[in-house]
Parts: sequence; structure tokens; C-alpha cells
Amino acid sequence: MNIVGPPIRVHWLPVAILTLATQLTASGRADELAGVTRSLFDGASLHGWSVENDCDVDVVDGCLRLKAGNGWLRSHYTYRDFDLHVEWKALQTEKYGAGIYIRASCDGKPSPKLAYQVNLLQNKEGNIGSLPGAESSGLVKAGEWNAFDLRVVGDSVSLKINGQQAYTAAGLKQPDGYIGFQVEVPVGGQFLIKNVNLTELGYRPLFNGRNLDGWVAEGGPAESCWSVQDGLLVCSGQKGPWLRSTEEFGDFDLRLDYRLSTGGNSGVYVRVPKDGNHHRENATLPIAGFEVQVLDDAAPQHLKLKDYQYSASIYDIAGANPRVSRPPGEWNTLEINCRGDRVTTWHNGYQVTDISSGQSPLLALRLVRGYLGLQNHNTIVKFRDIRVGPSIDLPAIAVEAPAKQ
Repeated sequence: MNIVGPPIRVHWLPVAILTLATQLTASGRADELAGVTRSLFDGASLHGWSVENDCDVDVVDGCLRLKAGNGWLRSHYTYRDFDLHVEWKALQTEKYGAGIYIRASCDGKPSPKLAYQVNLLQNKEGNIGSLPGAESSGLVKAGEWNAFDLRVVGDSVSLKINGQQAYTAAGLKQPDGYIGFQVEVPVGGQFLIKNVNLTELGYRPLFNGRNLDGWVAEGGPAESCWSVQDGLLVCSGQKGPWLRSTEEFGDFDLRLDYRLSTGGNSGVYVRVPKDGNHHRENATLPIAGFEVQVLDDAAPQHLKLKDYQYSASIYDIAGANPRVSRPPGEWNTLEINCRGDRVTTWHNGYQVTDISSGQSPLLALRLVRGYLGLQNHNTIVKFRDIRVGPSIDLPAIAVEAPAKQ
């Protein structure tokens, strides 16, 4: 099913490259740059992906199947600099064709208006037609599974095909964008995709999947309600403390997955003081950060809330629009970007808030540096893949506010 929503952010700004260039200068070599490695496809669902335009993608025997139509499958997150491993197989032996998009925009039909396409077209596999030097031949095994390993850093891209170096080329102009798979079954046939793994260069984990290192329980012992189970950070819903990061943050881009129980309620504290205060209505009250809401939006008890109380909203300040929460028991993606006095959130691949202190007196009252936190609101909630990277410099905020849902 196609997911219809408002325009999703994409930002072709040189500051992203400059930020990474600073990091590369400090480390000396691109391959020394730290990153977070994770699977982009869980082998069972389309979690983390949105189907764009008139196409159909499903999961068969642990593989993505580019099944029908003409469109593309888009990642929820944009990526600047990364290592990407993809294994693919064409299901027709002749005249097959598709593609892997990197640093893609979200507009255009049937394919993104701006993108670099790593070809899966017969006899041009791996080539990027718009980039001089990004071509090779003779490395693909016809009719079999093939592996691509892409490294994208700054303005350069390199590709290994089945473990052999295919090319290194420079000249990428878009500093970041989405990853995607082109679907053009009427002219290129079906494809299978598996083992999609990505390392987000420049990001680092805030949860190691083993214990609570990097977090402090505030208001009681952590074990009263927090635990690590099968690599997940779990709040049992029992009365107890919230979790605070041991580190303070100013400008950053935070990404995570969360999963709620029916009726679930939680939140991510942002730039809060040590006491976790995230409410402040006037300058006479104690200093505070803010909360990004995490909620089962469709629960009967949540049907008549204020707009800023729904999931991915900036609590008290800006309501999420559109509301794109997944049902209880399903994983949601959430991204929070803070740069100076501007805060933007993305939920399941869609931009849902974008606000600055100039637009909101309440946001102007909140700290621009503080701790991160995970709320215990006495319901079961699970978190995973919590990671943080440099803040994203977005285009100027539009004068017109987004239309209300």
C-alpha cells in the first residue's frame, strides 16, 4: 500500500559535508570514522521503509520482493555518509533492470527527482550513469545472488561487487538523502533483496543492547522498572524512575525505534536539567527542557487530547502533523533534530514538526543544552537502535504553518 503524506524533508546543503569533513580531519582517515551498524531490513516486514508511487513490495522467504508496478521503496531516514551492504537477485534472466538510490530526494514520480542511482540494469550493474568514473563490468554473476558494498563519504562513492573493487568516483553534489530501491517491474522484472546492512558514519550508539551503560536512573533504582531483554531497552510499566543520559547534548540528531503496548504512553526528554523538568510556562519558573511525546494515538482514552499530546509532538509546543503512528505491537521510527533554537521531528519517515523559538514563546523558554531522557509513564514501552549524530542544518522554516490534519 502506498503511504500518502506531506512533503518529506530533504536538504541539499553543504554544511553536512563540512561537518563530516571536520570529523574526517580530526580522525585522519575516512575508514577510521566511527559509525553505528544496523540492519535496514528485518527479513519479516517493511519496518523502516515507505512504498512510494505506484508499486508493490512485499516480503517472501526473508527477502524483499520488488513485486509489481513502477515506483520505489524509500528508507525512513536520510543518510549522509555510510557503508551499505546489499545482496540482490534478478528473477528474470534477460532484460532485467532496477536500481539502488542513494542520497535521494522524496519528490518526483515514479522515481525521486534528485538521486544517484546505482544501476541494477543488465550489463550496467553497479554503474552510476550521472557520475563520471562510476562504472565497471564483468563482476556480476548472472542469474545468481550478487553482493554490493557501497561506501559514500563526502563527495565520493566506491563500490565492491562480490568482494572485488569495481570503482571509486568523486563528484557527488547532494550531501545527503534517502536510500531506496527502484521498482520498474513492467520493463525490468522482479528482484529479490536481502541482507541490507548499513553503517551510519558519524553516529554513535547511546544504548549498547547489553546494559544501561551511559544512563542513570532518576527517582529510584533502575531495576524496579527498566531492563535489557534480547537487545531491547524495556520499561515494564511498573512505578519507578526515568532514565537520564550521563552526557549533556546541545545540537544533535537523535534516532531511535520504539514499540508500545496497547494504550501506551512514554516520551523522550530533550535538553532537560538533571531533575528532568520539561515544562515551563513563564520565565519565573525553574529551567526546563522539553519532551517529544510517545503515545498509542489510537487508544480510546487518547481520542480527545490536545494536538501536542500525540506521538512525535513537541509536548506543550507543537502538535505532530500528520499523525502516522503504527498500531501497538509494531515498531515506530522517531528522529529528533536540534540545531540552536530550532527543533524538528520525523515519525515513521515523515516530517511532523518544525519549529523555532521565534515562532513559539514556550520554546524560547527552554534550554538549548541539557540531558536526554526516557520517560516511565507506567506503561510498557521498548526502545532499540538509539543513536546520535551531528545535527542537520535544514532549510529556512516556511512562513506558512503546515495544514492541520
